[in-house]
Amino acid sequence: MSDEIEHVIMKDIKPGRFLLIDGEPCRAVEIDVSSPGKHGSAKMRITGIGVFDGKKRTILKPSDAYVDIPIITKKRAQVVSVTGDSAQLMDSESYEVFELPIPEEMKNSLSAGATVEIMETMGKKAIMRTINE
Repeated sequence: MSDEIEHVIMKDIKPGRFLLIDGEPCRAVEIDVSSPGKHGSAKMRITGIGVFDGKKRTILKPSDAYVDIPIITKKRAQVVSVTGDSAQLMDSESYEVFELPIPEEMKNSLSAGATVEIMETMGKKAIMRTINE
């Protein structure tokens, strides 16, 4: 697992960047910075939305502290079939077949034969978007 994580200083995090909050990969959506005080350094509060569960999480650390960043791979996959709330997908490179839940915003538009982008990190996968070819 350590090869799937890198360390970055908090002040280098920008909105839209991925980071680990409570051990879950999240996309930073809001960043608040407090000014340095008499007895310490500036503090940063980063609010993120979980990539795999959609939950809102917050982290508060000094701006010069390190935070974990997940290494994310994006792949293409073809939809083999759609069954209820899940889709059976085939990886375009390795031809591995696996099943993933369909995101709420894609439930009505995803059909067999479509190409989608898959995000994979820390042993988890999620459908991110459809790709028009």
